[in-house]
Amino acid sequence: MRRPPSSAQDPRPRAGEGPLRFARRSPSVAAISETEPAMRLTPPMLLCLLALAGCAGAPAAPGLRDGATPIASAAAFDPGRFADVWHVAAAYGAEARCGPLAETWSLTGPGRYRVTGTACGPNGARAFLTEARVTGPGRIVRDGEELWVLWTDADYRVAVVGTPSGSFARLLSRTPVVRPDLMIAARRVLEFNGYDPAGLAPL
Repeated sequence: MRRPPSSAQDPRPRAGEGPLRFARRSPSVAAISETEPAMRLTPPMLLCLLALAGCAGAPAAPGLRDGATPIASAAAFDPGRFADVWHVAAAYGAEARCGPLAETWSLTGPGRYRVTGTACGPNGARAFLTEARVTGPGRIVRDGEELWVLWTDADYRVAVVGTPSGSFARLLSRTPVVRPDLMIAARRVLEFNGYDPAGLAPL
């Protein structure tokens, strides 16, 4: 019988020795560099990288919501059920300190409203009259700005309204005071769409 060369290792433990232990090599940069040579950036590659950097999105404009978070309007929005009186129950910023505000949305045609009520002006609440029209599921253009209805409860007792730009957000309610469970739900909807729910203040 041929004996193995002296350089071969017998995997069986010898008498008086414990079981063999094999050292494990953890992956590291050095281990990777043994199989893949380091990449060198050539001038054309640097130009490509600079071009890609120029195409990166510009920082989002300051607003109430995180522009990196997706925002979605209510797909099952019903323009007819949205009509009637809404109280601004909670809002952000100066609007929240403006005092009681309310709006009446009256349908004047398919997806079109006449909106009257009170809004926050430089010197406090003021009366207004304007037109609004539905442009998509849960999307309404009013005074040149597209408002998104982010959520309504099943009975249209409350509605959360915001904008993709994050310049505006409010909680509308059929009554001046909102039930605690509906307020909690509204804050969660705002947070899901990139707003800081802590900034929402009752009027």
